[in-house]
Amino acid sequence: MFKSMTGFSKAELSENGISIVIELRSLNGKFLELGCRLPRAIQHRENEIRDIVKRNMTRGTVNINVNLELDANQSQFIINDSAATHVYDQLQALKKNFKFKETIKLDNLLAFSNYFVGQQDSADEEEIMKVVVKVLREALKKLDMMRTKEGKQILNDITNRLKKITENVNKIEKLGIEKIPAERERLKQRIAQMFESDEYDEQRLQTEMVLLADKLDISEECVRLYSHFKFFNETIKSNEPSGRKLNFLLQEMNREINTIGSKASDSYISQLVVLTKEELERIREQIQNIE
Repeated sequence: MFKSMTGFSKAELSENGISIVIELRSLNGKFLELGCRLPRAIQHRENEIRDIVKRNMTRGTVNINVNLELDANQSQFIINDSAATHVYDQLQALKKNFKFKETIKLDNLLAFSNYFVGQQDSADEEEIMKVVVKVLREALKKLDMMRTKEGKQILNDITNRLKKITENVNKIEKLGIEKIPAERERLKQRIAQMFESDEYDEQRLQTEMVLLADKLDISEECVRLYSHFKFFNETIKSNEPSGRKLNFLLQEMNREINTIGSKASDSYISQLVVLTKEELERIREQIQNIE
């Protein structure tokens, strides 16, 4: 299945006084990297959440944000007396050091309540996790739908570009065959000039003949390109994650088209090579977003 690596989803559920909201954001990435923001009550269960996501994704940077809210009867505030005493003592020391005359009141102490006032959840941890898992699976399902939808759009674009590339290579191959007689004639003339030259060098002649003969033929490069096109089409239709494999195939295609460009002595072939390289680069940019 052709899937984009970018996407966003949100899912929520309230059950038995437990309200869970989960947001998932995924971005491009060579490997699977997960970042989690979890409520304190389930922070130590992070690995379980990560494992669920890993079973659904193979590449990309994924941010997981879990928000937990409990009904009033599911939570209660608690005061840490020793922490409150420590805050009060620190305020007293501050008052003494700076010779403040004001009396330390409850309002002053409550300004630092985050240091000694906490929330104790009476809800069962397993009950919380049951809801979290339900919501996470729903969020992953929505994310997968979004990534699949975007993947189809990318696939259509890549398929159209690959058709253009195939057409260009067909033209290049045909032109290459048509140019062979003229190139052979040029080769004969070059050889004749060497024989007539006073500086005739047999070793140089052999080298020139090999190089010129090699430049006559681009059929091998075209055959390999057609093979790459076939494998590329098979890969994008498979159900396996294919981003890395497609990247490799694009590198091989670029290698072959560059070789054709270096051999080309025809301006139209050179133009087709440039157009083909442009299309390959656009496909490469699209592939960076594929899982």
